[in-house]
Amino acid sequence: MAGGRAARRLWRLCNLLMAAFFGLAAAVQVVYLVPAALTLLVSIKPSITDNGVWRSLCDLHSAGCVVGTIALACSLFAYTQGNILHEEEGRELFGLVIITIWMSLCRSSAKNPLGGVRLIAAVVVALFPFVSWLYVYVNKEMRASWPTHCKTVI
Repeated sequence: MAGGRAARRLWRLCNLLMAAFFGLAAAVQVVYLVPAALTLLVSIKPSITDNGVWRSLCDLHSAGCVVGTIALACSLFAYTQGNILHEEEGRELFGLVIITIWMSLCRSSAKNPLGGVRLIAAVVVALFPFVSWLYVYVNKEMRASWPTHCKTVI
């Protein structure tokens, strides 16, 4: 089963990428600490998703992210006049959505190993934060609208 082995390796690599993303993001937003730890554990030992403590932490954090996503979305749609990515809350909203999607993919991997469409979704989600960071870094217009404290970070 070379295909199954390759899919498992790709899944672990995606988790390692997401653990790196969440870890870097945790340096500025503490909400990323839990997904960073949970995802790192999955990259080391994918079967950890069967563990009750892991699943409970995942569910609790995901529920909090869903509540935060709804609150931020309501606020953004009520008060934002331009591109929501130009607003700090808009970027936080997308971060919470990424956490929720990734934790859902990790949680579902316990019952069925990821393959096919779900593995492709995992690769896309794992690459999205890095492609977004590259876009923001290259987009001078977006960087010009940042508050001063954002211009001093990497």
